[in-house]
Amino acid sequence: MPHIGRKTLDEGWVAWHFSVGASILFFIVLRLLWRLFHPVPLLPTMAGWERIASGITHWALYILVLAMTLLGWAAANARGWNVHLFGIVTLPAIAPNGSHWGHEAGDIHNILVYVLLGFIVLHVAAALYHYFVKHDEVVGRMLPGSGEFSRSSGL
Repeated sequence: MPHIGRKTLDEGWVAWHFSVGASILFFIVLRLLWRLFHPVPLLPTMAGWERIASGITHWALYILVLAMTLLGWAAANARGWNVHLFGIVTLPAIAPNGSHWGHEAGDIHNILVYVLLGFIVLHVAAALYHYFVKHDEVVGRMLPGSGEFSRSSGL
């Protein structure tokens, strides 16, 4: 994302960033709904601390992505910019133009990116731990075609 200053226009990479963010929001809501109604069973071979760490990490990733997209949307609206889903559908404003809280939402959005990156690193480190140290099937379950849907549908 390029630096946004007082005279930055809502075009080019800035508009692209907003559209991608809105698309991520759309898909994370769908994924979160799917996960709520189709929970992933934990492996019985996982230790108690691994189950707790897994739950915290996964829910933190969902919450952080959801929060970041909503905060970015509010920040864009506070600057008087519209956010478009897939570049087509204009989303309603969730922050008034010039609002102080919308500006603050942008500041928090900028900080949360580093928190999200930390959880992504933690998630990747855990996957590597399961693959190289524990040699269990956790990483295999993350791959396409290995989940409950593909087993039940014959894929």
